[in-house]
Amino acid sequence: MKRKVIKEKGFCVRSKKGMELVQVAILIGIAVAVGLIFRSQITDFVNAVFTTLGHGGFTS
Repeated sequence: MKRKVIKEKGFCVRSKKGMELVQVAILIGIAVAVGLIFRSQITDFVNAVFTTLGHGGFTS
């Protein structure tokens, strides 16, 4: 099975799909890192939002 080689702006790229997969993996890694760094702030915010909604007097 031959691999498709694409030449783009002087760079040799094996496949566009592979590059897209790498980009998605990097974005997921960044999202996880940000979530871990700001874990306590995110938890406090979510708790505050649900507490406010709970005191809002909404009924189902």
